[in-house]
Amino acid sequence: MAEISESAIRKVLETVMDPATGRSVAALGMVSGIATRSGHVAVTLDVDPARGTALEPLRQACEQAIRAMPGVLSATAVMTAERAAPPPPPAPGGHGHSHAGHSHAAPAGKTTGGGGRIDVPGVKHIIAVASGKGGVGKSTTAVNLALGLAANGLATGLLDADIYGPSMPRMLGVTEKPESADGKMLKPIERFGLKTMSIGYIVNEDTPMIWRGPMVSSALEQMLRDVTWGDLDVLVVDMPPGTGDAQLTLAQRVALAGAVIVSTPQDIALVDARKGLNMFRKVAVPVLGIVENMSYFLCPKCGERSEIFGHGGAHEEADKLGVPFLGEVPLHLDIRTTSDSGNPIVVSKPDSQHAQVYKNVAGRVWKQLSANQRGARKAPNIVVQ
Repeated sequence: MAEISESAIRKVLETVMDPATGRSVAALGMVSGIATRSGHVAVTLDVDPARGTALEPLRQACEQAIRAMPGVLSATAVMTAERAAPPPPPAPGGHGHSHAGHSHAAPAGKTTGGGGRIDVPGVKHIIAVASGKGGVGKSTTAVNLALGLAANGLATGLLDADIYGPSMPRMLGVTEKPESADGKMLKPIERFGLKTMSIGYIVNEDTPMIWRGPMVSSALEQMLRDVTWGDLDVLVVDMPPGTGDAQLTLAQRVALAGAVIVSTPQDIALVDARKGLNMFRKVAVPVLGIVENMSYFLCPKCGERSEIFGHGGAHEEADKLGVPFLGEVPLHLDIRTTSDSGNPIVVSKPDSQHAQVYKNVAGRVWKQLSANQRGARKAPNIVVQ
């Protein structure tokens, strides 16, 4: 299939008229970015913040015009806007986290179009797997947690929300692209009994995502809203590391049933984990518990246990903060190699000790979710220190 050219897309957008001015979005200079990949088209529109909500029909008209082009499988138009109001206050613990040289925090004065609650029909519980910093094994934990929930008989989905560093394609061995039956909604890619979606399914692994904060937030919203997730007991969201704009967007606009915090045992990681936990508390998302990853090293040859990063720090932190401790995951070669090969340990070695650890964590998470649901709480139980 020949790639759709940017000039052809711009030509089509010349036919989409802004009713207020009688000029096309292209002539008005609204089109600030165009990206295409295997029939999937994404367009960024810079708009006047005073007209943000009123321009939603224009955004939809852009999508419809692009979808009508030959060879287009799906079209997404994202609105960004300059605003006079000050940006939201930073999350507890400081500024937006930087990953791979690009800030997750939105630039001052930028906001996404819209702003209402993001509904995901058919999904009973959405949980976030988060960390205060990168490199603690959050994505490995998220994948195996989702597989553990599925192994416990729950209909489970997995959303890779790390736009700058998506890892699900490699960890799940996904090479195909998502399809769309109507040009509007994407079908999730099913793997190991999970319904999954990732920006990495659309964009090449080595393509840098040089996007501003609002574009990232809008992409995350659309991966939630414009995917046919179907009926799920749980949707696990692998969050970007840190406490920046993308994390706040999800925490504030998605009805999260809870968050799982992943940390390693050493003090420096626990400081960052505490920031992530406090962010969720500030936006009234219940913390389901803390997982201590790389808790200890098991020698694959002799079975000797070594506590490379210390041990028990996350458990102590959970007790101190009044949240459940969900379990210890060892640093083991099998966990790493199975994830890198696209066959996570919960499915490739389901009877192993390490797979059982993840299944136990999944069981505790579900127990927390069920308890919260039975409690029919109007607000989460926030521990005040």
